[in-house]
Amino acid sequence: MRGHNEGSIKQRSDGRFEVRVTAGIDFATGKPKRISYYAKTKAEAVKLLHKAEYDIHINEHIDPTSTTLSDWLNLWLETYMKNSLKQSTYTSYYGYINNHFSVIGNIKLKDLTSRTLQDFYNYKLNEEGLSPKTITNMNLCLHKALKQAVLERYLTFNPCDAVNLPKNEKPQIEVLTREEQSKLIYTSYHFRYGVFIRLVLATGIRLGELLGLKWGDIDMRTGVMNIRRTLNRLPKINYNGTGNSTEIVFQTPKTKNSVRSIPLMKSVIDDLKAWRQVQISDAQLASTAYTENGMLVTNPLGMYIEPRTFKDYYNQILDAAGLGHFTFHALRHTFATRALEQQMDSKTLSMILGHYSVSFTLDTYAHVLDTHKREGMMLMEELFAPPVIESRSYPVVVTPMPDGFSLNAIDFDDISVKTDTIEQGIGCIQVAVSETVKSTYPPNPTPYNEIILGAGEFVTHRKKVCKNAVNYGKI
Repeated sequence: MRGHNEGSIKQRSDGRFEVRVTAGIDFATGKPKRISYYAKTKAEAVKLLHKAEYDIHINEHIDPTSTTLSDWLNLWLETYMKNSLKQSTYTSYYGYINNHFSVIGNIKLKDLTSRTLQDFYNYKLNEEGLSPKTITNMNLCLHKALKQAVLERYLTFNPCDAVNLPKNEKPQIEVLTREEQSKLIYTSYHFRYGVFIRLVLATGIRLGELLGLKWGDIDMRTGVMNIRRTLNRLPKINYNGTGNSTEIVFQTPKTKNSVRSIPLMKSVIDDLKAWRQVQISDAQLASTAYTENGMLVTNPLGMYIEPRTFKDYYNQILDAAGLGHFTFHALRHTFATRALEQQMDSKTLSMILGHYSVSFTLDTYAHVLDTHKREGMMLMEELFAPPVIESRSYPVVVTPMPDGFSLNAIDFDDISVKTDTIEQGIGCIQVAVSETVKSTYPPNPTPYNEIILGAGEFVTHRKKVCKNAVNYGKI
């Protein structure tokens, strides 16, 4: 049978029903492309036909008045993104579309509003407890999909542009102390894969980058290691999405900045040379069972090691060192922290780590920079330290009075006393001058030849008195 001249159902000789539909153009021949599906019963075949015709209609004729958000997202992912995304990114987008956006997937594309998205993200944050970073990534995926819809005039405005996303909280990073790092390095020498713990502590490379290394990536002559690929276990991608099974995937690093060259210290090169001898010994012992694939990190049979297995080896070394739990990524953070502590230039460190910007590096490791700032400000302290004033003696003019003496510290305004004895007056002058110089810069003493004395006046210092003479001493 045919429906709207778009498909047909025919029973085969083996009893099954074949559903045939026309789906676009076969670009190899220029003729209409025919796709077949098979069903055990006619009723099942009719359902398959209707579904196939609907899918084809959505793929070939987008009508924003009837097309739902889910229809567009699945079309966008398969048609526009599948051949341009890394497998890890595709898996993330597929998960966002089918596990999260499916809740609002029945909304017509034309009816999707920023307010709906805002309420949706608020719910995901407050009720489901998704992290701000996850919500930001979800919105990034949706924004790309709807941007394509805007470009094709299915939408006039991208609703994601008016959404207010939650601020990403700064992640807490784990860093080994110098003592913990020393314990880990010492313990690592007692384990087969300890060489790679030391390699990460000396270079800051990620786990996937470590496991993806090949000997061809390391130039022993120049002492340079090149990061060109990663090894990760990811969900398999089937034609209709992702399945439950996973597979080992070699792919290029996460960003263009992650493809980089890292100079190696001599101790690291010596470590790698010793490891190569271990691999040669493995090959001799395993004989024909050994696989030579050029990988750097291998098991005794020459095969690569997947991330979960290597993490188990790493945890064994941690336990032996008595360090408790540290994520493997803590080794990368530890390298970066030690580098800054040793005054490595932040631009150089950013390039070694493969960060997309120096500002990201500085923001991530601000805890180290705070220490550097304090040390730097301490270097400035001497410029603002109170001046050291040498001991100075100031003249005191003594004027005899009928009932005692009047003493005047001529270098300090308004400091004068009347006492019965000169000794008492000097003591009072000393207290007054000391209080004054605490808050002001002390003046230079008046030279002897500039002091003008009146009749009967003389200059004194403490208990010693010299008539018509200046005797300098401490006040």
